[in-house]
Amino acid sequence: MGDGGGSAEEVRRALAGAVAEQRLRIVASLIRTTGDWDLAEDAVSDAAERALLTWPRDGIPDNPAAWLTATARRRAIDVLRRAAVERGKLADLAATEPPTDDAGSDDMLPMTDDRLRLIFTCCHPALSLEARVALTLKVVSALPTDAIARAFLTSEATMSQRLLRAKRKIAHARVPYRVPSDELLPERLEGVLAVLYLVFAEGYATTSRTLADEAIRLGRLLVELMPDSDESRALLALMLLQHSRRDAREVAGELVTLEQQDRTRWDRDAIDAGLALLSSRSGDRGAYAVQADIAAVHATATAAEETRWSEIVALYDELLALAPSPVVALNRSIAVGMSDGALAGLAALDAVAEDPRLADHHLVAAARGDLLARAGLPDEALVAIQRAIELAPTAAERHQLEILAGDLHP
Repeated sequence: MGDGGGSAEEVRRALAGAVAEQRLRIVASLIRTTGDWDLAEDAVSDAAERALLTWPRDGIPDNPAAWLTATARRRAIDVLRRAAVERGKLADLAATEPPTDDAGSDDMLPMTDDRLRLIFTCCHPALSLEARVALTLKVVSALPTDAIARAFLTSEATMSQRLLRAKRKIAHARVPYRVPSDELLPERLEGVLAVLYLVFAEGYATTSRTLADEAIRLGRLLVELMPDSDESRALLALMLLQHSRRDAREVAGELVTLEQQDRTRWDRDAIDAGLALLSSRSGDRGAYAVQADIAAVHATATAAEETRWSEIVALYDELLALAPSPVVALNRSIAVGMSDGALAGLAALDAVAEDPRLADHHLVAAARGDLLARAGLPDEALVAIQRAIELAPTAAERHQLEILAGDLHP
């Protein structure tokens, strides 16, 4: 321990830094050795609470993270001992316990691979997609249950049950706590990336900075743990490039279209970081890489009229070949309208709108209204925009469309 007690502010800063640096390592290691997800999380929380009580009195440890690690491990041992269960695991834990609170060697910290094991376990395909998302945000990101529930528009009780079912599924189905083998890794990594992008997309759609920021933080962690994964870097680049527009995308509570955004408000550091990630790839491009390339074209256009729309159309063609979906086709039709003229875009949109999966989708009507307006057909455009307003799922999107409708009124 350091000499004397620490002030409340010094303790708070030291504890926050240690938790941010090592919480995931400690939790992941305890889950591996105990097999008990709740015990691992509770042990780390208990260690943090003990720090708040003891550090002001005894002083901040020379190595706060090591102190937390040792304390959390001892807490897990105590719980197992009192329950008189898992004797083999108890012996294993006791054998690996650090000798002192202030052990400074990196050898006493859990293996980096434990974090990767935890991420892949949370995103295991045996779990439902909603369970994977919830478990990743709760266990890996340490977001409170009520915050996760609010982000996904459900109750805290419902989210708690979702988390409980996911943990039980892992235990009862004997979901392995490991990084997949080489032959399974590409498929399983794709599932992990899908969870991260779903979290980001939800945050982006709802303008939730918490979810979007957390998805980017997890993306950075995955790149750190899997530096040879081009698609991990591509996903992180995609999120950074899209999120760079956050301050210009919503102004005074109102959504602003990409074309109308003040590009001086875009985050240039995030754009530069995204472009650097794209330039470092070495293998074949996957779907996230192509989407990131599309975002890069937008990010490097200093004005809306300078956007290289023909390049974007070609990239959407590539994306459709890699990951065909009606939404990609819809976005391509909009790009065609911007590249080759509104009438060409409407023709492409007509083909897309026949897909039953896009039935009653407000974005189809909104795109049609925008293209009709660009084609000089304001009356037809207004009808389409009114339909989009009826279908829009959020008040912010409805308001944005109502502004466009107001511009079309004679």
